[in-house]
Amino acid sequence: DKDCLEELGLFKVDLLGLGALHQLHLGFDLLEKHRGERWSMAMLPQGDEPTYDMICSGDTIGVFQIESRAQMAMLPRLRPRTYYDLVVEVSIVRPGPITGGMVHPYLRRRSGEEPVEYPHPCLEPVLKKTLGVPLFQEQVIRLAMVAADYTPGEADQLRRDMAAWRRSGRIERHHARLVRRMIAKGIADEFAERVFEQIRGFGEYGFPESHAASFALIAYATAWMKRHHHDAFTCSLLNAQPMGFYSTSTIVEDAKRHGVTVLPVDVQRSEWHCTLEPIQTGSLLAIRMGLRYVKGLAQSNGEKICAERARRPYDSIEQFVERTCLDEGSLMRLAESGSFGGFDRDRRSAIWRVRGEARAGATAIGVTERERLPGFDPLDALETINWDYRTTGHSPRGHPLGPLREQLAGMRLPDARSVNGMRDGKRVRYAGMVICRQRPGTASGVCFMTLEDETGFVNLVVWDRIFHDHTVLIKTSSFIGVTGKIQARDGVTHVIAESFWIPKVRVELVSGGSHDFH
Repeated sequence: DKDCLEELGLFKVDLLGLGALHQLHLGFDLLEKHRGERWSMAMLPQGDEPTYDMICSGDTIGVFQIESRAQMAMLPRLRPRTYYDLVVEVSIVRPGPITGGMVHPYLRRRSGEEPVEYPHPCLEPVLKKTLGVPLFQEQVIRLAMVAADYTPGEADQLRRDMAAWRRSGRIERHHARLVRRMIAKGIADEFAERVFEQIRGFGEYGFPESHAASFALIAYATAWMKRHHHDAFTCSLLNAQPMGFYSTSTIVEDAKRHGVTVLPVDVQRSEWHCTLEPIQTGSLLAIRMGLRYVKGLAQSNGEKICAERARRPYDSIEQFVERTCLDEGSLMRLAESGSFGGFDRDRRSAIWRVRGEARAGATAIGVTERERLPGFDPLDALETINWDYRTTGHSPRGHPLGPLREQLAGMRLPDARSVNGMRDGKRVRYAGMVICRQRPGTASGVCFMTLEDETGFVNLVVWDRIFHDHTVLIKTSSFIGVTGKIQARDGVTHVIAESFWIPKVRVELVSGGSHDFH
């Protein structure tokens, strides 16, 4: 392992397998296939204004390195407009700069609210690119050499101890030496202590500038593809899963909100992976979900479906069952997911038909006359979406809260788009699906949550006391209500949570009855 290599004195190189590079490769292939455009990372136009406009607005779901809740909240504040701004962006939301208290000074200086000052004239060459604030690992090492007169050997030992401090605590032996030498040079005590705290933070996770520069290039490339070719971007992202920060359902909903048509899995059209299909309206291509998204369907069975269809299209469910020879379990999963929609839009009747065919075939009973198909109650909109989520983890047909919006509005619960347009300080009650919960170690017990509905996201800040008062609900509920106060600053909106509750809505069943939905 890496520690043994170091003890043996061997040179160690980390090779990162990044899913985002695979996604870009898939996306470029789609653009060449469907639009005849040949692209590579080296060919992308630099400084593309529409791309940076999108980034500054925090519209970065699926974009490498800058898609997390924390990054999306930082983007409208930092407002990156150049490649080097992205280098800073991917580095600043890290434990090193955060624990060292460097984030807010950098933002204030960038916006002109605070003058750019250097703790000592000797540090200007080291810190000029980052406005007098150390953000990168190389700067910390160089700072130790310039401000604390570390020798190259001492600086290399500092680098090693930064990486090993959680395991050995060796970083503490640098505390007194660093602080004392910096103070002796006329650097303020407070800055010297902050630099040491940042060194501690870098030991947990901090970026070298060279690393950040490489990641920023991939971030820009994925952002460019999202902005200019959202269909190919989403299709390639879905085919590169699992990776990134968000679930398939969130990726699909984001694509739909950007005008991309997402078509459901269909045994007559779907390949194993997601594909692009031409549509009549607009310049975008539709995304056809792949058979891979039917839960429990083996890849070998998915490929068998595609190979047999390539030989000759399927004419009916019965013919599909006969020709593919799939087991009853696989057939049932396809029927429940709506994958036979081209033959029979009613999933319950499709289930009945494939089960009958599979069992007839299994018992080798010759059926001379087909049994009359019984009548089934059709699925309503909410049931259809719920069946989609249960069988494929997403729904091209709608968001789970879409069919409930009228009831939620009747309870005076706004949608996410309305919440994000509210003024600072306004009290609000909101209900949404939980897609993210985070309690980072650098946040002093604060929990950050993201809720979603059919119009977008609402970000919550949950203070430690509120979290403990509502722990069970916060940790276990997928659909949750929150009461709180709007915090709207610098183009970023949060709800500061005060309490949580279970939204109670009534769902009318097709049969005429109803039940409470929590």
